[in-house]
Amino acid sequence: MKPSLLAVVALGYGVVASAQIHDGTPGLIEGRPEIRAASPLQQLIDASPPGGRVEVAPGTYTGDLMIDKPLRLIGRGRPRLVGSGTGSVIRVRAADVVIDGFDIDGRRGGDLTRDTSGVHIAADRVTVRDCRISEALFGIYIRDAMGVVVERCSIRGIPGRDPGEKGSGIHAYNTSGTRFTDNEIDDVRDGLYLQNSSNGEIRGNLVRRVRYGLHYMFSDDNVFEDNTFEYGDAGTAVMYSERIVFRRNRFVHNRGFASVGLLLQQCDDVLAEDNLIADNARGIFIEGTNRTTLRRNIVAESDVAIVQFASAQGTRIEGNSFLGNMSPLLLVGKRVDTVFDGNYWSENPEPDLDGDGRTDRPYRLSSVFDHFRGNLTAADLFVDGFAAASLGVAEQAFPILQLTEAQDRAPLARPPDLSAVPRPRIEARQSAASPMALSAAAFAVGASVLARGRRARAHKRGGGA
Repeated sequence: MKPSLLAVVALGYGVVASAQIHDGTPGLIEGRPEIRAASPLQQLIDASPPGGRVEVAPGTYTGDLMIDKPLRLIGRGRPRLVGSGTGSVIRVRAADVVIDGFDIDGRRGGDLTRDTSGVHIAADRVTVRDCRISEALFGIYIRDAMGVVVERCSIRGIPGRDPGEKGSGIHAYNTSGTRFTDNEIDDVRDGLYLQNSSNGEIRGNLVRRVRYGLHYMFSDDNVFEDNTFEYGDAGTAVMYSERIVFRRNRFVHNRGFASVGLLLQQCDDVLAEDNLIADNARGIFIEGTNRTTLRRNIVAESDVAIVQFASAQGTRIEGNSFLGNMSPLLLVGKRVDTVFDGNYWSENPEPDLDGDGRTDRPYRLSSVFDHFRGNLTAADLFVDGFAAASLGVAEQAFPILQLTEAQDRAPLARPPDLSAVPRPRIEARQSAASPMALSAAAFAVGASVLARGRRARAHKRGGGA
């Protein structure tokens, strides 16, 4: 019988329960700010004709704005917009608006139930560019809109507040065709929150020190390329969605009790290729998915490389490099149809005597202890212990349990050339509390791990000094 999701979360194999802190339901749309809370710039906006251009000189402007006509609001010399502390600083209620070049301060005020934001957008074809947003509950909130672009923005949350008391960096609800490019998001609740938001492009963003780097539900046909999600409490959660592509992203340093680099739950037709998934409690988590393909990724230095449920069907894992993980695979359930083919596993001791680039025997991915870990509540507490190692050796010598069959049928003897996989960020490697023992080159091709691992195994077999 398949364990309930709640039971799995209790085991520490999932992170979905924490998503219930906030259900993403939007609040009432804020209207025009009261006169006492309005910015002096409101008069300039009101006086501008539709399609006009309003240039703002350097300085500090206190109060909230509402833009209810197409126009371009351009900052010169980075003017500072300080909100009233009672509502969203900029409220966009008309299509074809551009906001460019401002520092926006939310003054730590507002109300989560009203989606108080640095910039709140409820209109189509709005662009927010080169803005720095801080001290706001939500950085940018996008609701019921098409074609919104957010690019080259910096979003910082409210320091010292718990995640449940903050909003997301960029929150998109019921949108289509959004484009988020080259933004930096730090110290918010969730970095990017997409709900009912499809056909978007998310590229080149840096998200760190958050709960979820990416929190994603009911959103189809989105492409994620060249993003970094790091130092999350829970990692990245992608749920109830179809046809999603992940390329050349970094999912790194997600080290909470139940953190996951990349979680896929109830998703169909997901492609993840050329990604770096490193130094996570769990590298990849797959449950209830159909037709997931993982190829040419590096999964490294995680407690468990892959956690997979029997409910995941049609998964293909091929051409990846698994380096220095404590355990390659944890299966939850009695059967799995996943195809593992042509991956490199740094802990695989099998030789390549015929020199064809593949080890001479298939590599079995789960041991008897991994079987217990996937199906018994307390087993995970003993993963590093002597008992776990002893049980694995005994099971190999005298197999008595029928384990779920999971093996790489033709594992690689040498790491593949995965030059498209991004290197670890230099800043992240220098500041990481958990050692990223492999160099950037090792993450790309795994050569140093191969050399060290094979020398150690040869030494052990030969018994020499």
